Amino acid sequence: MTGIVIARPDESWPTQYEKTAQAVGHLLGDVARRIDHIGSTSVPGLPAKDILDMQVTVETEPELDDAVERMVAADWELRPPRRDHPVPGLPADDPQWVKRIVREPMYRRRVNLHIRVAGRANQRYALLFRDYLRSHPETAQAYGAFKGQAAALQIAEGDYTDLKDPVCDLIYLPAEEWAARMGWTV
Repeated sequence: MTGIVIARPDESWPTQYEKTAQAVGHLLGDVARRIDHIGSTSVPGLPAKDILDMQVTVETEPELDDAVERMVAADWELRPPRRDHPVPGLPADDPQWVKRIVREPMYRRRVNLHIRVAGRANQRYALLFRDYLRSHPETAQAYGAFKGQAAALQIAEGDYTDLKDPVCDLIYLPAEEWAARMGWTV
């Protein structure tokens, strides 16, 4: 079994995101309300798996399906349907956590493209989590240390994600308070 590999921060991740976002935007056109760099590679100085996480926000559930169809037609690989884990204190109903994931075409830069509906809890979560870590480098450093220790366990990717989820929630819950104080919005 191959474990998770956490790479040192790479200053080129934002540039790699920009190039990939342009290509994705070209494929999706008006269906994409916005395209954001999310996840650990979007936080300066944070160690991460060398996989760009990106979020495409669409307006409606039918547009979610349309975006997926367009990406698959461009040879992106559709991953099995998923929902994000519900966060304590946030709505637990399924529509709030629905997403689709597609991965880059073969032999291209590794990308996990999360497609979510605007205004849903999981769409907001990804952006607030990123912005909070960008504004709190000490928290980002502690999160990076946790990820390194979790990766050292050499566990499967699904187990690694399950281990990280409650830690991310421990970061996200004070991020909500910070967002309210700062007037942060999506």
